[in-house]
Amino acid sequence: MPGQPPVIVYPPSPTGGRRVRVDGEILGLAHGLADVVEFLRRAGLEVSEYEAARSPLIEWRGGGPYVWVDPPP
Repeated sequence: MPGQPPVIVYPPSPTGGRRVRVDGEILGLAHGLADVVEFLRRAGLEVSEYEAARSPLIEWRGGGPYVWVDPPP
């Protein structure tokens, strides 16, 4: 989809963690920013935690890079 960031980090799930998708492929369930960085490294994207938290290539849905728990109802 044009204009959409190639990396999407989905909202926190009720059971913990956030799904990470790169170019349409789910890479796994991250439980922190370090996990996101590792998934990106495995996908061939070398970034630091600082870069990942601020990159326009990453869309953070349901909270930014420092939100890892599902908010209470």
